[in-house]
Amino acid sequence: MPFALCDGCFVYNFSANGVHNMNDVSPIKRGRKFDQVLEGARAVFMADGYEGASVDNIARAAGVSKATLYSYFPDKRLLFMEVAKCECGLQIEEADAILSDDSDPREVLCVAAERMLGFFLSDFGQSIFRMCVAESDRFPELGREFYETGPKLFRERMVEYMRCAVADGELAIDDLELAADQFAELCKANLFPEMVFGIRKTTTAAERKRVIDGAVETFMARYGV
Repeated sequence: MPFALCDGCFVYNFSANGVHNMNDVSPIKRGRKFDQVLEGARAVFMADGYEGASVDNIARAAGVSKATLYSYFPDKRLLFMEVAKCECGLQIEEADAILSDDSDPREVLCVAAERMLGFFLSDFGQSIFRMCVAESDRFPELGREFYETGPKLFRERMVEYMRCAVADGELAIDDLELAADQFAELCKANLFPEMVFGIRKTTTAAERKRVIDGAVETFMARYGV
């Protein structure tokens, strides 16, 4: 899968006591090895997650020195969130393709649920969730940036799809935003919290299918026509 870069990227400046100053924001340095750094970081984060990814391994995978890596991203959190936002961009592209399909809503929602659950259960997806929660007090803007470039955009795509399905007489929904949120939560069911809290390490295809089928059937029972 090709790796796409995101617009609106930035780094944060920190005061001497390590507290982030939200008003002190400067553009990321975009040198000739910027893409190379992100490619290497993506490979390592995807393989090892946030906690398991070392700066040494990221620099090695990117084929750059640690000094070069730090010149672009002075903090691993910022690099991770930049990769996360770019990965979300790829997920949104997939969502656009899925939700532009004019197939029966059950078929479209099944594919959408499969993609959503796959991301929720991936090491990368869980790493994003854990880091946003862990750093929410010190760096609330990290979670906000991820939400606005990922979940929020996907929610908007779902709302627009449902709006069109309602207009075509395929769904009956009064509150589109609530329906989109409900569908996303149905796709998590018990598997996502069990993975996040370490109750389990893996899921089976049968377990994922059970959640996906249940999410779509429950949603259609409420909003289908």
